[in-house]
Amino acid sequence: MGSVGLLILFAIVGALICAKARSAGGAAAFTGLAIVLFIATPLGQGIPDVMSTFMSSFDQASTPVLNRTPAEQASAVGGDR
Repeated sequence: MGSVGLLILFAIVGALICAKARSAGGAAAFTGLAIVLFIATPLGQGIPDVMSTFMSSFDQASTPVLNRTPAEQASAVGGDR
């Protein structure tokens, strides 16, 4: 895994080249590859947990607004998640 940083760099450069050539599919593929490679590194292993926590807090904040219920009533009805 010593060369994963170089692979991430090549994936980012590939995405930039595809974006400059107006190839959306290629740019998306290279970007996805770079994200997957980054999450495979020890530095990026916490990203899925961070995203899960963010989405959970966003859901808890938006549910009372979307259901048009006061926040106190929503927490009593729905309970803690």
